[in-house]
Amino acid sequence: MRFSATKPAKRVAVLAALGVGLLTATGCGYINAQQTTHVYSASDGVRADVGSLQLRNMLIVSADAAATSSASAGSAGGPGRLVGTVFNPTDQDMTLTFKDGSSTVRIDVPKKNEVQLAKPGSNVTLSHAGGIPGALAKVSFTAGSTSQDVQVPIVDGTLSEYRQYIPSPSGSASATPSGSASGSASGPATGPATPSESASATPSR
Repeated sequence: MRFSATKPAKRVAVLAALGVGLLTATGCGYINAQQTTHVYSASDGVRADVGSLQLRNMLIVSADAAATSSASAGSAGGPGRLVGTVFNPTDQDMTLTFKDGSSTVRIDVPKKNEVQLAKPGSNVTLSHAGGIPGALAKVSFTAGSTSQDVQVPIVDGTLSEYRQYIPSPSGSASATPSGSASGSASGPATGPATPSESASATPSR
């Protein structure tokens, strides 16, 4: 006596084959996490949240290792410029501060706004980068009652996009309100300011 497969049996076989094919085609994506689900800084800088302020793509630009070593003492490095963006999503004006030697650097961030430190007029130049290019500088940021140590990478002009930010060897911790930069030894430097920018550094001994 001969038996033939019924239609339901054929359907089960077809569905099973399709299931195996789908698992084979999508197995890697199913098992491994998708890169688009991860939040990351799309640059050489780092990100950190200090209190309510959001620091994004933060890095320090300094001269190359040879120039830095000859222009500075110890491992503090030569002058460096802090680059990145500070966001303030709150309804209150806030200030981000950190130490540069014996001076206090202040970056005033308006409410619901941001300060882009790479823009002209928002220069924050440090007297010492905190190390040579390729190293990490520990910067202790404070916003409100919250303080946090952030390991900020130091880069040089090897990549062309950073060359314009290399400070002169005589740089010192500086900035003034209204988004313009100044040196404590050389006086204020001019630079355009916009309502959305307000970076400042007031040396406090």
